[in-house]
Amino acid sequence: MDHDRRVVVTGLGVIAPNAHGAAAFAGALREGKSGIRFHQHLADLGFGCQVGGIPEGLEAIQGRYLDEDELRAMNPNMVYAAIAAIDAWTDAGLERPARDGGDVHWDTGAIIGTGIGGIDTIAEKLVPRVDAGKVSRLGSTMVEQIMSSGNTARVAGLLALGNKVTTSSSACNTGTEAIIDAFLHIREGRAERMLAGGSEGHSKYIWAGFDAMKVLCRTHNGAPAEASRPMSASAAGFVPGSGAGVLVLESLESAERRGARIYAEVLGGYVNCGGHRLGGSMTAPNSEAVRRCIRGALAMANVQPEEIGAINGHLTATFADPREIASWSAALELPPERMPLLHSTKSLIGHALGAAGGIECVASVLELHQGFVHGSLNCRDLHPELAAYAKRIPHRTVDVPDLRVIAKASFGFGDVNGCVVFGKQEKAA
Repeated sequence: MDHDRRVVVTGLGVIAPNAHGAAAFAGALREGKSGIRFHQHLADLGFGCQVGGIPEGLEAIQGRYLDEDELRAMNPNMVYAAIAAIDAWTDAGLERPARDGGDVHWDTGAIIGTGIGGIDTIAEKLVPRVDAGKVSRLGSTMVEQIMSSGNTARVAGLLALGNKVTTSSSACNTGTEAIIDAFLHIREGRAERMLAGGSEGHSKYIWAGFDAMKVLCRTHNGAPAEASRPMSASAAGFVPGSGAGVLVLESLESAERRGARIYAEVLGGYVNCGGHRLGGSMTAPNSEAVRRCIRGALAMANVQPEEIGAINGHLTATFADPREIASWSAALELPPERMPLLHSTKSLIGHALGAAGGIECVASVLELHQGFVHGSLNCRDLHPELAAYAKRIPHRTVDVPDLRVIAKASFGFGDVNGCVVFGKQEKAA
């Protein structure tokens, strides 16, 4: 097998709290449009955090992609994954197969992760009906709605995928890890094309656990757009989000053969764990592991620190933000004034958990392709430990026409880390 094949991005699909579709999402990023809103049902349930990022107009959107029979067997996590995957597929110039067709795309697979997808179906339907002695009323699609792989399995059926089809789950690192795994699968010659990313439903049952931990923002329920405050001195926890982001990754040979538009090249990626040592734990990152992850991604990408134009960080608006940027600086061996531009998509959409890496990778690829870096909202009162980096943290969108390389990282519960490096696709010599 060829372990040195080049892998490119040929399609983008996204349904996010501030936009649906790659073009609209790019516009929302440039505009600095927040998708964080107040949600009355969270207040009614006694949540401390009553704001969140939920894509708007789902009921109207989903009917354009899925028929009634399909929707009856799907929860929001699965619906988000399907919409983003279909959009990425068609954006890549691929034709959506007929539902009753007999052809299978044996050279195409999918890895679309989720953090806690399916829990709303378990809580709202499975547990109450079982406890009430109504097992016979569960219906024939209960298992496919609650199994972790339901999102990718449904996408496989919608698009007739015949290669590796699986669902990754690595907490907040889920979407980024899925993209790295798909990249490696193509690079090793095991597939020509993979859909990759992450999805997460807007379930109150998912968000409740984080609210109970008191890691969600409770200070801006009356000003939702100001609630997500990565890198801010007044950051008071992250804002929960939801949606999906999916990329079509493809071998360069396949993309060129069919004349596909190429957004970017995946130059390299790396995944590791801190082992819950050296300050790392189930809920906190081991800084040494973070540095090793970043260096591993750059080594595979054959990229020097000075070549990176921007970093789309994990940056959630918790105590970990200053530590994350310190780890970037140490890993790159660059002083603050020479660091790449630093920004957080979570300032606009919140933390979409298992979908975060997928949505934020879509954002990163759009920025690279169009030559801009979106601003981070709500951090003009920069955390004092980040004062030296102030000139490298844009608050408004800046045009960067010579942007050649962007790094995206995710760090999740369980002390797990992922970093992927995207570059402007250059023609082979």
